[in-house]
Amino acid sequence: MTSRELLTILHTAERLKDATRHCDTSGGRRESVADHSWRLALMAFFLRDAFPAADMDKVIRMCLIHDLGEAFTGDIPSFLKTAADEQREEDLLGAWVRALPAPYAEELDALYAEMAARETVEARIYKALDGLEAVIQHNESDLASWSENEYALNLTYAADRCEEFPPLKALRAAIRADTEQKLRDGGIDMQNLK
Repeated sequence: MTSRELLTILHTAERLKDATRHCDTSGGRRESVADHSWRLALMAFFLRDAFPAADMDKVIRMCLIHDLGEAFTGDIPSFLKTAADEQREEDLLGAWVRALPAPYAEELDALYAEMAARETVEARIYKALDGLEAVIQHNESDLASWSENEYALNLTYAADRCEEFPPLKALRAAIRADTEQKLRDGGIDMQNLK
């Protein structure tokens, strides 16, 4: 890869620094897609020892690239994203990946296919962590920044993805406890969130 090719790739990826998500940081700033991807990769790094049979370096790579499509489409919250939105993002990302120099085009294409199929343990770990990071961020943000549908959603989001992984199931339980406390502290009636 030439220096110019690398710079072109990095300029595209830089868009994720400006692509905002629907959640705020603990300091009240709108979270960027790059913020989310960075901490997601950090989560995978710190959980490497919890998954000795998994290729956690591959999981970290998945975490780093998982939202690159949002450099072209921006972020759409999961509860608002349509099949048409997903297809548009996949098409734009696919065209960009295919235009990358070898061997990166092939490597990213294979990683995206593996992530979409979710047949490997690495893809399932990445997907569970992706959901967990989002809920952690919500717990860190001001409750006033949540949409009302997120009260119930944050109690259960990604729990199903964690079921097969005891370390992630335990982490999800701790995150849920934080969510419950945040809702109680905010005066939200938890009985009506079922």
